[in-house]
Amino acid sequence: MKLIPEQRWIKKIVELEEESKKNKKVTKIVLKKAILEAIQRNILKKRFGILFSGGVDSTLIAHVCKKAKADFICYCVGLENSPDLFWAEEIAKKYKFKLKTKILKSNEMELLFKRTKKMLKHVDTLSIGVGSVLATAIELGKKDKIKDFFTGLGSEEIFAGYHFHGEAKNVHKECWKRLKSMWKRDLRRDAAVANKLNVNLLTPFLDEALIKTAMAIPAKRKIDQKNKKIILREIAQDLGLDKKFAWRSKKAAQYGTWFDKSLARLARNKGFIFKQNYIKSL
Repeated sequence: MKLIPEQRWIKKIVELEEESKKNKKVTKIVLKKAILEAIQRNILKKRFGILFSGGVDSTLIAHVCKKAKADFICYCVGLENSPDLFWAEEIAKKYKFKLKTKILKSNEMELLFKRTKKMLKHVDTLSIGVGSVLATAIELGKKDKIKDFFTGLGSEEIFAGYHFHGEAKNVHKECWKRLKSMWKRDLRRDAAVANKLNVNLLTPFLDEALIKTAMAIPAKRKIDQKNKKIILREIAQDLGLDKKFAWRSKKAAQYGTWFDKSLARLARNKGFIFKQNYIKSL
């Protein structure tokens, strides 16, 4: 995965922000077309993987790929009985997605966190948690000789999926802010893992045309007091996903897999009050 320098990333987002100001408010039909095109542009002729959590992002990607008759396998990991594994298996069964899972045991987690730490240049609790999920799923796919993986990265930023958006006075200002800051928060982490494992990540929600289109949707169509990513969920339903899957309330990868819970338990067992101090000790 090629990672551009942070300043180039920020400059690109600033340019998209300026361009988006010229756009008129777009309809759901226009946004639906942009989402489909962004996913379809990334579909490969050879077999590829989808990092699959059972959330609306990865489920929608898999659904579009299935309709396109693409050759893909979904990969999901987690500790036993974790929410992401439960939902991934239920959704894959419903829509006949080919799914492979890995259930990790508690005694495997410290070694996994150590290995992930070695992959990353910048280490914090978030990077270790999410990076460990990413690395484990990719390694599962590599057993099938998969080298390209779809990810839902960017969806939270453009469709107001974070709790920060719910607290913001100006939702779209917060969206642009989160897009600019995701280089430090997400891109360098995912690029480090992907490059270490020699794979490519496909990121349709970071498609420039989709970003501009999504950011022309009124904020009230994205978030209210009860729901986030509203219009994306509506589109997922329009495209054929059951309501319970399109509107599944999902936590971040490290929580849905219970990796963060394991990290906290290990820290406590080693006598650390803070997870970050335990990570430094690894």
